[in-house]
This record gives sequence, C-alpha cells and structure tokens, in this order.
Amino acid sequence: MNFYEESRKFALEHVEPYAKRSDEEGRFPVESFEEMGKAGYFKLLIPEEMGGLGKTAVEHQQAVLAFAESNPTAGLCYMMHNVALMTVLTNGNEELKKKVVKDIVENNKFMALAYSEFGTGTHFYIPEIKVTKDGGKFVFNGTKSMVTSATHASYYLILTPSTEKEGDINNWLIPLESEGLEFKMSHWKGIGMKGNVSCPMTMNDVKLDEVNRIGEEGSGVDQVFNVVAPYFILGLASVYTGLNLRLSKVTNDYALKRKYPSGQCLANIETVQVHLAKIYANGMSAKALTELAARSLVAGEEDAVCKIIAARVAAIENAIESSTLAMRVGGGKTYNCASEIQRLMRDAYAGQIMAPSLDVLNVWLGKAITGQPLL
Repeated sequence: MNFYEESRKFALEHVEPYAKRSDEEGRFPVESFEEMGKAGYFKLLIPEEMGGLGKTAVEHQQAVLAFAESNPTAGLCYMMHNVALMTVLTNGNEELKKKVVKDIVENNKFMALAYSEFGTGTHFYIPEIKVTKDGGKFVFNGTKSMVTSATHASYYLILTPSTEKEGDINNWLIPLESEGLEFKMSHWKGIGMKGNVSCPMTMNDVKLDEVNRIGEEGSGVDQVFNVVAPYFILGLASVYTGLNLRLSKVTNDYALKRKYPSGQCLANIETVQVHLAKIYANGMSAKALTELAARSLVAGEEDAVCKIIAARVAAIENAIESSTLAMRVGGGKTYNCASEIQRLMRDAYAGQIMAPSLDVLNVWLGKAITGQPLL
C-alpha cells in the first residue's frame, strides 16, 4: 500500500464520517484533526532527525488529495498547516523551529495561514497591518480578513510591512494564546467550504519578540514566492482535484440508484452518460497534472512553478464545470439538497476566489511561461 492509499484508508475512517456535519453546522472538523495528529500527519514535512516523517511535496500532495476526496474542507485546512510548517522549517531561526516542531511532534499541534486583509484581498503580499517597536518588543495592530482554522490552529502566519526596510514585508508567527488576539467567529458565513471557519483575526496591541519573525528583516516576499506559493498552490490543486474525484463518485452513484418506474436508471440515458464521462475525465486530468506538478517541484525542474500554477487553474476550472454537470444529473432532488452534490458544488465555487484568485493565477501563469517576473 503506497502513501496515497494509506491516506485514503485513513480518510475513509476518520475524515468522511464528519464531512456532512461539518458543512451543515459550519463546524471545524475537530474529530478528523484530532485523528490526523495521532496518526502523525501534522509532522509529515518535519525531518526525521527532528522527530518527523521526513516527507516531501509529493506526499503533501497525496495526503491533501486523499483527505479532500472525503471532505474538501479538511483537505484545505490540513494543506494550510503544511504550508505554514514548511515556511518555518525553511526560513525560521533555530529557536523558533525547535519550539514549533516540539509542539507538533509531542503535542499534535497544527498551524494556519492568516495572510488576507480587507483592503488588499487576494494580493496578500501587500499587507496593511501596523507594526511598531516598543523596546525589545514588536507591537501589532490590525485585522486579517479570512483566517482558516480560526481558534483551532495553535500558530498563525501573518505578513506585515517591514519596520526597517520601506517597501519590504516580514513574515511572523503568532501563537494562539497571544494577548490581544481576537477572532470574530460570528463573521463566518461562507456558502462553501463551511467547515474551515475563515473568520477575521484582530490584533490589538499584540506583542511579539523578534524570535517570532520568520527569516531576515524584509524577506517576506521571497518566502511567499519561493516557499509559501509553491506548496500552497499545489495544495489547492490537490484539494480541488480531490473534490472533483469525489463529485465523480457521488454523481455516478446517484445516476445508478435513481430509477424510473420502468426500472431504467439515470445512468442508462445517453445524455447523462456524457455528463458522467466529462466529470470523470475532468477529475483524472486534474489528478495527472497535480501529481506531475508535485514531482516537478521535488525534482527542482525549471518549469515547476508553471506546472504548479497550471495544475491549480485546471483543478479549479474542472471542479466548477464538473459541479455544474453534476447538478444537471442530480436535478430537482439535488437542488433540494437531497444529495451531497449540492455541497460539493458550493465547495467548488469557493476555489476561484481563494488567494491567489483564479484571475491572478492566470496572469501569473502567462508571465511565468514567457519568462516575466510575477510581480
């Protein structure tokens, strides 16, 4: 059994049973994440010598895909943990790395991203948070707009303007227990991916030591485009590929079970067969491109970034098209929320506005394949 198959087996037992409740209640899949921690998935990318599993972007892609096939929300939140962790492992100082790794390995803690803001939206590399120095402390004020896994993750990565280098930005790690940190939980009313509880996070004179800055002063942009973006975009490609594969299975099952009085089922109708074929082809093509992108990143191929962006664009566009076709197959019963298809449709439509948005990604891809800088 390979790593993806192991992850699927885990997801069927510990992720899928909580997907429906998570959506209906807008509730974080707590049970799934507790089991992920126990099974060691939070330490996937931590080197073996530090107590982790020592895996790569390939296993990151496989685990996210496997979880998303059972619950896209769970795959999304887990993916963000891996991205945040990889950023700390790659750029954090030794004291910060040891603290975070210890908490993950010994206490099954997990992480999240808190980059987007109300003013700059998906252009999260243009932060508006205010940072001042007060003696040996850094003081933070402002609000991040959509923070996934709010109140459930133990650490949050934020971007702020540099205090020393005008025009540059910094990456910081904020612990959940920080004094002055507040989450506006009642503001989360997402129509899809409802279990990720992406609410605003407000910082009211939150004080951090310099050790909580990830990397050198002003190095935030380099971290975003060299570490955060590849793992994050690959992760989202995996989430929406998993969603598409789930759509294919659910829609096939529905078409086989929905019977006419004559005994004929929906799957016997040629038009429905065309829709089912397209949904399946969308899922499999997204899976192939996403797997290719992950291998390309690990191999350090020159066009890895192009493949990663293309994988996410294809996965999201395919998922949206597949959800539209699945709704046609599901008909009135699905429109009346009598099947899982409507939930997956809502989840699919969230992908196009998640930072970087689908429009931004297409611009980046056009620049990348012609050798132009992304910014």
